[in-house]
Amino acid sequence: MVRVWAASSIIVALVLVAFLAVPGRSQQPLFAGKTVTIIVGYNPGGGYDLVARLVARYLPKYLPGNPTIVVQNMPGANSVIAANHVYAVAKPDGLTLGAFNRNLVLGQLVKAPGIRFDMAKFAWIGSPASETTVLTIRNDLPYRTPADLTRADPAVIVGATGPGASTYDFPLLLKALAKLNLRIISGYPSSADIMLAVERKEVDGRAGSYSSTKPFIDRGLVRPVVRGRASVPDIAQLPMDEDLVSDVRSKVVMRLRSAPEIIGRPYVAPPGTPEEYVRVYWDAFTKMVGDREFLAEADKAGLEMNFTRGDQAAQITRDVLGASPDIVKVFSQFFSFN
Repeated sequence: MVRVWAASSIIVALVLVAFLAVPGRSQQPLFAGKTVTIIVGYNPGGGYDLVARLVARYLPKYLPGNPTIVVQNMPGANSVIAANHVYAVAKPDGLTLGAFNRNLVLGQLVKAPGIRFDMAKFAWIGSPASETTVLTIRNDLPYRTPADLTRADPAVIVGATGPGASTYDFPLLLKALAKLNLRIISGYPSSADIMLAVERKEVDGRAGSYSSTKPFIDRGLVRPVVRGRASVPDIAQLPMDEDLVSDVRSKVVMRLRSAPEIIGRPYVAPPGTPEEYVRVYWDAFTKMVGDREFLAEADKAGLEMNFTRGDQAAQITRDVLGASPDIVKVFSQFFSFN
């Protein structure tokens, strides 16, 4: 019996030594040999896709194990299709990220059809960029201030894509609450098509993200007249939309519309993604937005990079979804998502 026990002990000891001698999975870098997929809710070529492809090039060197990152475009329903997929279909294994419309949280707030996700339950990675909205007017027109636009006659024609986009919602609130004399013509396929209409003088201006309008501002085609709450140094001196109204309710409604701009390019992972992965992404994104080459390439593309960490982005999301029912009722009169 003693010999049997001794032999068994030796076998167990040898197994333990062999096990400890082989590097365990936990000793490997977290992303070693893996591929991360960024699912973008729009077609190639737009702002969300541009940022995703920039992230895909620079983020790997700041993730342990230097994974490959690929971008998969999943357009449809203003990126609702992509968000539904990341929420309910993608595995919560830390290897899938979603990049989609920052205004989806507003779509959820007003109970837009087709939404089958809860923005507050995503594993929030954060946003590598804020996006302030500006209203720009053709430079050959005499309107230089919001006050000028209240006195415009005839109405200033603003091109837009449609409800749920800043090209439409921003001027709509300025018209309804700040009494700017604007006429909004929607139905343009993209922001690029609106700018082509501006070039042809078919419309007088366009609202949209500052980063996408900056090249046209620099060219002298349009001038910015008013901005939303989020800002960048170039346009910090512009009047802010909520400063154009005096009543508290209108200010709160405008502030609500602006809230997602702070998380202008949201990145999330599926609900249930391990906290270990989420925190590694936080650290990697923070380091990436300090990378000189990354910033130089972003600047060339007209993108202002500043990382909003996932916990901050999640809090902004909860604040929006926690808006009081009376404010949501008013907001819903001006905002729809499709």
